[in-house]
Amino acid sequence: MKVGALDIREVGRIEELKQGIVKISGLPNCSYGEVIELENGLKGMIIEFNPEYAFGVVFGDERKIKVGDTVSSRGGLLNVPVGDGFIGRVVNSLAQPIDGKGKIEGSEFHPVFHEAAGVMEREPIDQTLHTGIKIIDMLVPLGKGQRELIVGDRQIGKTSIGLDTIINQKGKNVICIYCWIGGSSAAFNKIIQTLRQHGAMDYVLGVCASAGSATSEQYICPYTAAALGEYFMNSGRDVLVIFDDLTKHSWVYRQMSLLLERAPGREAYPGDIFFLHSQLMERAGRLKKEFGGGSMTFLPFAETLQGDITGYICSNIVSMTDGQIYLNTGLFQEGFKPAIDLELSVSRIGSKVQCPAIRALSAGLRYEYVRFRSLLRLTRLRTKLSPEAAEQLQRGKALYELLIQENNSPISQAEEIAVFYAFHQKILEAIGIEQVRYFKNNFFSYLSSHNGELVDQLNTRGELSEDVKMQLDKAIKEFFRSSKIG
Repeated sequence: MKVGALDIREVGRIEELKQGIVKISGLPNCSYGEVIELENGLKGMIIEFNPEYAFGVVFGDERKIKVGDTVSSRGGLLNVPVGDGFIGRVVNSLAQPIDGKGKIEGSEFHPVFHEAAGVMEREPIDQTLHTGIKIIDMLVPLGKGQRELIVGDRQIGKTSIGLDTIINQKGKNVICIYCWIGGSSAAFNKIIQTLRQHGAMDYVLGVCASAGSATSEQYICPYTAAALGEYFMNSGRDVLVIFDDLTKHSWVYRQMSLLLERAPGREAYPGDIFFLHSQLMERAGRLKKEFGGGSMTFLPFAETLQGDITGYICSNIVSMTDGQIYLNTGLFQEGFKPAIDLELSVSRIGSKVQCPAIRALSAGLRYEYVRFRSLLRLTRLRTKLSPEAAEQLQRGKALYELLIQENNSPISQAEEIAVFYAFHQKILEAIGIEQVRYFKNNFFSYLSSHNGELVDQLNTRGELSEDVKMQLDKAIKEFFRSSKIG
């Protein structure tokens, strides 16, 4: 008699159930991160064990499970499908589609908790990730493979920075992943709708674990996003991942840890939350050609409370990134948007990733802006200013106006160069603020219609040769003459 293939596995029993955390007896050979299957077909993952019990998290509706249900070990670590078919789609933490557009065929499986590439597999970061946001590209430049923290209070523009950066990658062969953790489904749907309106879903995929999702799904959501990104990075492409936001991810992990009765540390967060996020951040980088040649850039978001950047920020993530962009509530309320505080924002990659023209034009801009803010504080005290200080104040006002930018309107590299070249030539400080605003909004369209070749040259080469300077000088003069400014 022929015997069929045997399915041999360890089978345990649920002894206790707490908000998606199951305490299991009878799995003596389980390992951390191993996939388990419950009696009703739901899957989970082992997150802790001791000589007597194993503890796991359940993916899905915990109301479908009860004490006494059987749990079987699957003998493998948690993997998710990855592939080109995910581009333009929205998936959950297990990479299953949730946008109602049918099944996604993955080309391979990738581990969710994957070890980051080693130092010898990486290349130095020297290519710019152009965001289209003037204040970032000029003063806090980002490179492909960088990890830059976006930090600030709620509702002051962190998400807008992420959206503008994604919108600006259109036609630049950068795959963008928007990872939504613990927020409302309605807010995430609005983000996807905005991206769709700007034609960005051709190169974007969304990974969503909203506030209504299981705790376990919110926990693994950023790792799934990183796994999907690693597939593209390993195939030689550039990837941008937005984590919105890791503060909520910290809340979820704190909840799980307290349910597991782990000892709380600072602000009741467990001590290993630092390792949790540093392990995630290490997965960003730029690979050498022999290891794939792609790059993966991370923009994690974190919240501050009432603008207190000296307070506890989840897992001390500032120390794990290559700089931070700090959004200031005071600047936001006075109408300076994006409300980036240049006195507290920094990019540790620096100007080496900028094109030659932007590098030359941005030199000294930060100092001028900070000096302007100091002078502004003096004028509020009605201090009498010297003629030199008054001149600096006028120049600072022009710079302040140039750096203001509306949401969902990223600009090209050529426009940044053209506008800031005029500022560098000390043209804009000689006219009023209303005229500066008119120049900022209209000069580039004038330049594009009258000298398209120059615009293409600035976008591709990004250099300020003598010929380019002469053409820009001529265009600025003609623009002022035709518009009768000054």
